[in-house]
Amino acid sequence: MEYNFRAIEKKWQQQWEDSHIYHVSNDSAKPKCYVLDMFPYPSGSGLHVGHPLGYIATDIYARYKRLKGYNVLHTMGYDAFGLPTEQYALETGQHPVVTTEQNIKAFRQQLDNIGFCYDWSREVNTSDPSYYKWTQWIFLQLFESWYDRSQQKALPLQTLIGIFELEGNKNHVCPGDRTIQFSAEDWKNYDEVTRRHILMEYRLAYLAYAEVNWCEALGTVLANDEVINGLSERGGHPVVKKKMRQWFLRITEYANRLLEGLETVNFSDAMKEMQRNWIGKSQGAEIKFDLKGNNEKIEVYTTRPDTIFGVDFMVLAPEHELVAKITTPEQKEAIDKYLDYVQSRSERERMADVKQITGCFTGAYAINPFDGREIPVWIAEYVLAGYGTGAIMAVPCGDQRDYGFAQHFNIPITNIIGDAFNGTEANPTKEAKLQNSGFLNGMEMKPAMDVVINKLEEMGIGRRQINYKMRDAGFSRQRYWGEPFPILYKDGIPYAMDEKDLPVELPYVENYKPGPEGEGPLANVTDWVNVSPGVKRETNTMPGYAGSSWYFLRYMDPHNNHTFADRKATDYWNQVDVYVGGTEHAVGHLLYSRMWTKVLFDLGFIGFQEPFKSLINQGMIGGSSRLVYRIRGTNQYVSHGLKDQYETDPLHVDVNIVDGLELDTEALKKWKPDFANATFILEDGKYICGVQLEKMSKRLFNTVNPNDLVNKYGADTFRMYEMFLGPVEQSKPWDTKGIEGVHRFLKKLWRLFADEQKGILVNEQTPTPEELKVLHKTIQKIDHDTNGFSFNTAVSQFMICVNELASMNCHKRAILEPLLVLLTPYAPHLCEELWQYMGHNESILNALYPVFEEKYTVESAFTYPIAINGKTRTEMSFDLNLATEEIEKAVLANPVVEKWLEGKTPKRMIVIKGKMINVVI
Repeated sequence: MEYNFRAIEKKWQQQWEDSHIYHVSNDSAKPKCYVLDMFPYPSGSGLHVGHPLGYIATDIYARYKRLKGYNVLHTMGYDAFGLPTEQYALETGQHPVVTTEQNIKAFRQQLDNIGFCYDWSREVNTSDPSYYKWTQWIFLQLFESWYDRSQQKALPLQTLIGIFELEGNKNHVCPGDRTIQFSAEDWKNYDEVTRRHILMEYRLAYLAYAEVNWCEALGTVLANDEVINGLSERGGHPVVKKKMRQWFLRITEYANRLLEGLETVNFSDAMKEMQRNWIGKSQGAEIKFDLKGNNEKIEVYTTRPDTIFGVDFMVLAPEHELVAKITTPEQKEAIDKYLDYVQSRSERERMADVKQITGCFTGAYAINPFDGREIPVWIAEYVLAGYGTGAIMAVPCGDQRDYGFAQHFNIPITNIIGDAFNGTEANPTKEAKLQNSGFLNGMEMKPAMDVVINKLEEMGIGRRQINYKMRDAGFSRQRYWGEPFPILYKDGIPYAMDEKDLPVELPYVENYKPGPEGEGPLANVTDWVNVSPGVKRETNTMPGYAGSSWYFLRYMDPHNNHTFADRKATDYWNQVDVYVGGTEHAVGHLLYSRMWTKVLFDLGFIGFQEPFKSLINQGMIGGSSRLVYRIRGTNQYVSHGLKDQYETDPLHVDVNIVDGLELDTEALKKWKPDFANATFILEDGKYICGVQLEKMSKRLFNTVNPNDLVNKYGADTFRMYEMFLGPVEQSKPWDTKGIEGVHRFLKKLWRLFADEQKGILVNEQTPTPEELKVLHKTIQKIDHDTNGFSFNTAVSQFMICVNELASMNCHKRAILEPLLVLLTPYAPHLCEELWQYMGHNESILNALYPVFEEKYTVESAFTYPIAINGKTRTEMSFDLNLATEEIEKAVLANPVVEKWLEGKTPKRMIVIKGKMINVVI
C-alpha cells in the first residue's frame, strides 16, 4: 500500500462533496463557532501560493473546533463588484459579467483542489442580484435613519420628523450644517423641498457636493491613486478638481462608539492603533476670529487654545468658501494663479509633500480676540477643506510646519514659550510657562487651556469641542460595475424606492464608457435612467466595500428571500469568533463593517454591535524572485557567482523553471522567444540564479500556482508546508525547495500505518509508557498550538512525534488513532484514508478530539549519575518512588561501583532523589 496522494485526495474531495459533510445547520445543540476569511476579489490572475495562507489557517482551526464538539460555520464567497473586476474586464476586452463568472470558476477549482471545509451551500457573490438586493435594502435603512446624539444611536428618520413638528431642531444640532436652526412653527411652514433639504443634512446616507478628480480627456472621475502629479496615470492627461454631487455615509457620528468598541474586541494592538489614529479623536476649542473690515468670521478648531497669543498668521484651505469673499483686489490675480496650481494636486500629494512649502496671501487680516493684533490670512495646500473647519491658526514657535511656512514667507514669529523656543525649530511642548501672552503670562500651558476656553465661552466667540480627524465615507463611484442605488430623483429631489421593487438590477450594456460631465456609465443607458417623465434613477454605483460591509451576516442565512438574515440565525451565530485577513483593510473595510453592524443593531435588526470578536492579521508571503544576468549587448547569460567579471543587466525569470537556485537552461530557452538562442557561462557546470525578495507578482514572474504544487506533492503537503513557513501573522518569503521535507514527513507517517508490500501494519498491542508519553506530549502541544494559531510549531511537533514513534517501531492502534485525529485539521485527506483502512465506516471528521492526560507525561524514573568520592563513574536508572534503602543496595551491587570500592566498606552514601548519588569511601 503506497501513499498515492493524488488518488486519495481526489477520492475524498468527491466523497465530502457527495455526502455534504461540511453543510452546517442553524439549529444545533452544540456550542457555535464562526470562523471567517476575508473573501477575495475574483481576479483574472487566480490564486498564487500567498493567497491561501489565511484560508489554510482558518480551515485548520475550523476543523479543530469541529473535532472539539462545536457547530462550526466556515464558508466562502466572492467580493465581485468594484474597480479591480471592472479594470480586468476593460483590459481583456470582456464584459465584467463574463470575467467575473470565469474568475469565480477558476478560484473555486483552486480552492477545491486544496481541500477546504467550506459549506459551499452558503456561498455568496456580491454581484448576484439576490445578494445585492439586500445591500440596497441596508442602504435604504441608512438613508431613512439619523443619529440621535442624546441617545447615542441611530433611529428611523420618522422619529426626527416628529421631533421637528414638536420643537424644531433646538435640541438636535444639524450634523451636516450647524447653521441650520428652526422652530416647530418654521418646520410646519417649510415646503417639501426645504424639508427634504434639511433632512438630507441629518441622514446617515446623504448627498453632498464634493471635489473629485476630473479628467476631461478621459471623460471620467479618477481615484486619488489614479492621479500622478496632476496627470492621469492612464494616458498622462490633465486632471482638475471638480465639484460633483456624491453619496456619503455619516460614519463620523459613530466615531466615539467605534473607538469605545475597540476595548471590547480582541484585535492586535497595532490594528487598534491604526483605527484610533484614523478616527483621530482630539479635544480642544472652536474659536471665531473677526476679520478686519469684513462682516465674515473665520472659525478654527485647535487642540492648543493656550497658544492663542502666539498666532502669527492664519491659513485657509484653498477650497474654503471664504477665500473668494475675503481676497483683496490686489491679491486676486496671485490667489487665482495659486488656486489653478492646487487644482492639479491630489489630496495625497498635498499631504505627503512636507518638504515643498507653497501658499498665497489673501490680503485679509483676522483679529486676535484677546489683544486685537492683526493676523495675516493665507491659503496653503497643506490645509484641507475636509479636516476640521478647513482653517487653522498658525503658531510657528510651537508647530514645525507653521515654523517652516513662517520662515519661507518671512512672517515674524512671536515667542510665547521663552527659553523653550531656540529660534531654529518649533517646540510643541505643553510644559512651558507662557510669555508674551497677556492674562496668561506666567501660567503653565496645560492649565491655561481651560482658562482660555472658559474665557472664549464667556465672550461668546468659542466653545469647548471634541473633534475627529476621520471624515464621512464617500459612497458613490462613477463606475459601471457596482450596485445601483435604490434612489429615484423626482424633479431633482432624491427619494427612496419602495422595498418591494428591490433589487434594482444593473442593466447589461456592451459599452460602459463614462457618462457626460463625469457621470457614471449608467448615465448613457437612457431607457434605464428615465423611469417616467420627471423621474430618473441615480447613475452612480456603490463602492466596492458596500457588499463586503455585511457579507458575514448573509452567510448566516444565505437563501432567505424575505430579509438579509433571519433574526433567529443572527442570534445563534452572533459575532464572528475568529476573523482572518490582511492589515490593508484596517481603516477601510473593517471600519465600515463595524459601522454597518452598529446601525443594524441600533435599528433592532441584529443583537450585537461589533461584527468580529477576534481578528488575526495574516502576514504576506513574499515572492522570492530569480534573476539571470545578461552580458550587456549580447544574448549570453553569466551565472551569479561570475557576474562581477562582466557588465550585466539583471532580468527576472520564471521561478517555476528554477530548482532552488539552479536554472533549467533548456526550459529558459523555451520560456520566451527572447531566450531561444541564449548561451550560458556556468559555474561548476550549473547556472546559479540571483535571488531578490519582493512582492509576489505576475509582473516579476515570481508567483507560484498552488495547483502546480498540489499536483506535484499533494494538497496535504501544500497545506502543512504553508503553515510550516512561520507564524501566520508574520510575512515571509516563499521557497518551494523546503516543501519536499514536509512531503517526506507525510510518507514517513504513512509508513507507521501501512507498508507497500505488507499492507496495514496497525496492531492491537498495549502501548508502552514511552509510547504513551510521546502521544500525550503531542496531544498537549498540538491542542495548545492549534487553538492559538501557532501552526508552524504544531507542524514541528508532528514531525518530532513521528520520528520518535518510528524509532520505537510503533504501529499500535491505541497510539496511532489519536495521532490521526490530531493531524486531521492539517492533512485531512491522508487522515480520512488511513482512518478508513483502520476499519472505521464514519468520517474521521466526526471523531472525538483526544484528551491530554498528564499522568502519561510525568517522569516515573530518573537516571542518576553515580559518583565515587564526588567523581561520576557510571549511571543507573531507578523508579522515582523506590525506597532509599533499595537504591543503596542496587548501587553497591553495581560492578563498576564494586570495582572502585576495592572491597572497602563505604563511610556513607548520599542519595538525593531525582538528582544524584554519591558514595563516600
